[in-house]
Amino acid sequence: MRRIADYALLGDCHSAALVARDGSIDWACFPRFDSPAVFCRLLDARHGGSFGVAPEGSFHSARRYVEDTNVLATTFTTPRGVLEVVDCMPVFPGGGERGTHVGTRHALLRRVRCLSGEVRVRVVVTPRFEYGAFVPRLRLTSWRTAEVVGGADALWVTATHRLVAREDALRAGWTLRAGEEAWVEAAWTPSFVERTPEDAPDQDAFRRRLADTLTFWRTWIARCAYEGAHAREVRRSALTLKALTYAPTGALVAAPTTSLPEEPGGVRNWDYRFTWLRDASLTLISLLVLGYRDEADAFRHWLRRTSAGRAEDVQIMYGIQGHRLLPEVELSHLEGHGGARPVRVGNGAVKQLQLDVPGELLEAAWLYVRAGGPLSHTNWAFLSGLVEEVCARWRLPDQGLWEMRDAPRHFVHSKLLCWVALDRALRLAAARRLPVPLSRWARERAALRRYLLECAEGGWFPQARGSDAADASTLLIPALGFLPVAHPLVRRTVRVVRERLESGGLLYRYHTPDGLAGGEGTFLLCSFWLVDVLAHAGQWDEGEAVLARLLGLANDVGLYAEEAVPSTGEALGNFPQAFTHMALVSTCAQLSAVYSATWRPSPRRACDFAGFALEYLLARRHGRVDRAPAPPTGPSSLVFLHDSTAPLE
Repeated sequence: MRRIADYALLGDCHSAALVARDGSIDWACFPRFDSPAVFCRLLDARHGGSFGVAPEGSFHSARRYVEDTNVLATTFTTPRGVLEVVDCMPVFPGGGERGTHVGTRHALLRRVRCLSGEVRVRVVVTPRFEYGAFVPRLRLTSWRTAEVVGGADALWVTATHRLVAREDALRAGWTLRAGEEAWVEAAWTPSFVERTPEDAPDQDAFRRRLADTLTFWRTWIARCAYEGAHAREVRRSALTLKALTYAPTGALVAAPTTSLPEEPGGVRNWDYRFTWLRDASLTLISLLVLGYRDEADAFRHWLRRTSAGRAEDVQIMYGIQGHRLLPEVELSHLEGHGGARPVRVGNGAVKQLQLDVPGELLEAAWLYVRAGGPLSHTNWAFLSGLVEEVCARWRLPDQGLWEMRDAPRHFVHSKLLCWVALDRALRLAAARRLPVPLSRWARERAALRRYLLECAEGGWFPQARGSDAADASTLLIPALGFLPVAHPLVRRTVRVVRERLESGGLLYRYHTPDGLAGGEGTFLLCSFWLVDVLAHAGQWDEGEAVLARLLGLANDVGLYAEEAVPSTGEALGNFPQAFTHMALVSTCAQLSAVYSATWRPSPRRACDFAGFALEYLLARRHGRVDRAPAPPTGPSSLVFLHDSTAPLE
């Protein structure tokens, strides 16, 4: 069985594919991230289908992304020669009103080149449409082209060398000598489309497509404004996050896969090919920090259109085209990754009450405006509507950001983000002189503050009011500016979280019952949160030690899953995970700011961590780092959120 970490990502900002170390594409969906899989060997080794290109016989492989791109190069060393396979999903600038538009050919393009000696290449293409539900019809249309059709899908396979149709698969065996190359492409269309062999691209067209793809990714990453610590890892994460963005709408998927298990052989297998407002908001904050405001503009446009501007109808998640209904279905014909069943498509959490979402949206809006983004009257009407929803519902229990599938609770994190929604809305209103019910919102914010402080009656913040369970999400209490990192309640909370949830230098989310059987690995996002808190508390050596552990968990091409086995570092959960890559960007940006800024915040003052990093990077971008004055503490301040009602003593 291939491990989750054995895969590399290909993407075209419409969909994605995963390539194993042995050159087998074991996951690909067309035409969108959330479409039924065309290849899904990832979820069923016998019946899922794949697209393999590799040397015959024994070999050793090593791979890398071509610098500053999402184009993968795998080198196979054999007893008789060395072969290189370069893989991409071809893209090109898409035009349109926004620079975020990306053109795609809905294809997987593979260049095979012999670097030395002589290598016999084996190609096997076994599409299995609709998650491997049936074997499609396959026929050659010429010596180098083939048609694969079934249901709603068609694949058009084109090569520069001879293809053979045999045993429900396309196969080929090519002998290449040093300097020789071959190309093969599998391109998707709806099944009603007809193509002739004359329509097939030739070698020159393939070369142009690869060149266009390399240029696209290099042009995009050249806009990255980050110059701080761990720049290589940050740029790889930025490229990954861009690849997980659905260009036609600006939505961003949590991950491009479904049902990769959070526990080997377990039942915690979920479909992540949708847009959670929480994940997307936090990810776009990371992209803002890197200087990518266009992506934030595109997401803002998607959210406005998807929600129809009605705050009361906002869901926690949507399909990438704005779909509201995401029914959860089990695919019983698939054996699951490593036998982990059930395999699910859709996600039943879509209708949960999760009270933190408005807070993430208001935090993102606050930072977006600080980065120079506009705030129209329509935008403000929507955001203020979200605040009214918070005022009406914050006293209710909910399922929380971890989407627990048991009884609702009064989660501390949910109440914290309700406070954030009111706090950032009041600051936005003050900064832009916007009309608000100031007294009522201020009263609700104060009530939330009292409520949260009462939750810490034991001297620390538990998972939920009245609970004695630890939860890693409480690490966000200082990160979002509710209390300073030096506050006794924060120090005690960090200590309890580490004592109860840390293992092998990594954090579990929680250990409480959640309505599901089985367990899970340590959650990498939470471990990045710990680094943030340690850095802002001045515990730099400890923070760097945790960060080093996290950076060491990336696979050979710099990608992260959602979780890890703490004893081995084995990747668990859907892959690659936007949340984890977002957290890496945010943490590295914060460390660079904390280490470098001449006006770093005092641990004794409340501070919005992401806001501080953005303030520093904006100052650096405009050449103001060395002479930047201390940021103001008034109501329009981005960074310092000092509140006299939260004394340190």
